[in-house]
Amino acid sequence: MTAPAPALLHHRLDGPEGAPPLVLGPSLGTSLTVWEPQLTELTRTHRVLRFDLPGHGGSPVGVLPDPAPGSTTVAHLTRLVLDVADHHGWRVFHYAGISLGGAIGAYLAVHHADRLASLAMVCSSARFGEPSGWRERAATVRAHGTAALLQPTPGRWFADPGTAAGPRGAALLGDLAAADRAGYAACCDALAGYDVRSGLWSVAARTLVVAGRQDPATPPAHAREIADGIPGAALAEVAGAAHLAGVERPDAVNAALRVHLDAATRGH
Repeated sequence: MTAPAPALLHHRLDGPEGAPPLVLGPSLGTSLTVWEPQLTELTRTHRVLRFDLPGHGGSPVGVLPDPAPGSTTVAHLTRLVLDVADHHGWRVFHYAGISLGGAIGAYLAVHHADRLASLAMVCSSARFGEPSGWRERAATVRAHGTAALLQPTPGRWFADPGTAAGPRGAALLGDLAAADRAGYAACCDALAGYDVRSGLWSVAARTLVVAGRQDPATPPAHAREIADGIPGAALAEVAGAAHLAGVERPDAVNAALRVHLDAATRGH
């Protein structure tokens, strides 16, 4: 008997068929709409695939191999992304990810280097602080849902309170409010166990690292650590931006991604 096909993350394709494939990974608590400010620019030259994390947007928690507390790792999330790429016949693809989405990209670059044409990590890290903090957040969300996070999150995501109050900020905060508690907590478990610092030296893919200068979640020092660790990595720091720099300062992030992807596509 043929093994059943793996359950796939909810995802969306945009851009011209046959163009170089580009996968975009979202940040914790958001959906694939977090990449909307980049979509017009990136779909000019790439076939863009955006996905939702388990329990976020349109992805059910059931895509996880084991949703039990403490079980999910970034390796599991990476496998889910590879399943989607395999489904579309993408043996090699460009990848850009925000925060946890960037961690998936780093894991790809270290452990699945043959799949990656290039890597961009936006407001991400090689290690997101002490594991205990993520375990505590996971426990809080399992007990009370993501409503417990709604008050402090705008200050982490946006340097300008006006962005949080605007339509795009409101939509993203709505994604957080709607996230499934088990799925969000499982992603926190993944972040608790994530640490690729010792593997950065091995990354061969052309890499761009983007930081928001006012990002309290992954301050610019995190981006510099990645850029210093990956041979030849480029670093861009975006003024006036917190954790969702691509939403708050889309022009600056789009310009950095365009230069990076143009060079990577020519060189691949």
